[in-house]
Amino acid sequence: MLPDAGPDAEVAAGEVVEACNLCGSGRWELRFAASAATAEAGESWHAFRCTHSGFGVHGEIVRCRDCGLVYARERLPAGEIEARYEEVEDPLYDRERDARKLTFRRHLAAIEKLTGPAAGRRLLDVGCHIGVFVEAAAAAGWDARGIDPSAWAVDLARQRGLPVDQGVLERGRYPSASFDVITLWDVIEHLADPLDTLRCCRELLRPGGWIVVHTMDVGSVTARLLGSRWPWLMEMHLYYFDRRTLPAMLEAAGLTPVRTRGQGRYLRLRYLASRLEALAPRLGRPASMLLSRTPLGGIAVPVSFGDLFTCWARR
Repeated sequence: MLPDAGPDAEVAAGEVVEACNLCGSGRWELRFAASAATAEAGESWHAFRCTHSGFGVHGEIVRCRDCGLVYARERLPAGEIEARYEEVEDPLYDRERDARKLTFRRHLAAIEKLTGPAAGRRLLDVGCHIGVFVEAAAAAGWDARGIDPSAWAVDLARQRGLPVDQGVLERGRYPSASFDVITLWDVIEHLADPLDTLRCCRELLRPGGWIVVHTMDVGSVTARLLGSRWPWLMEMHLYYFDRRTLPAMLEAAGLTPVRTRGQGRYLRLRYLASRLEALAPRLGRPASMLLSRTPLGGIAVPVSFGDLFTCWARR
């Protein structure tokens, strides 16, 4: 039995607590206590980088007693979160571009298998960062564009000639029913109001259009076995979905879930070693040093621990 908790517990200065984003309930129980390490999120944008290695650094993480959604109980106000993402710079992400291309090509193939070939259809990648997926989709024949809050990331994407807008989806810059496919790759867990974002996505999709959401699976065997040592418990992650709560949120946004399946990614060996170093320095540091000095470190390998999944839904 998880320890009882409630909405009247003390909240750190400058942070906010909101009701469950899925069902609106204010009843929750503690899932993971706040970590002992000092969090960075309230101090700068560094903890919001995609490649940030602050594994295990987080505030209280709770579970809704009514619908089961797992989320960070305390967080910065939405405007401050957005401001941090606007400031984010992440050169390591750019250096890993080639491996990420492999991941996104595989993800794109899965989309086309379900929705049909590109044939010039319109695709929007929300939280596209430096535009790797936008580039892959355009090369495959999609009329693809992206949107991201990071000024640095958008500038990098535009330097490559990619049609990427700076900002957030909720600002209403796109006409209704203007996209055939909308993707959110490792984005929904960072959003202050994911249900509102999904509703915006529905508004932008043409009838019969598809939304594709990829995120971590807090209900996976890996997450359950590791418990509080699960590395995706991080300050920048506000929501932790599983294969029940994500489809439920898509339904709440007026979308129809069609398929849910696990999907891993490609990582270069030197990058994988750097992640291991952050988790277990004694083991990871020697491997990281070795792979950073040899050609082997540049080899991209498929990695899946069963704790990442994708859900496809239709308008």
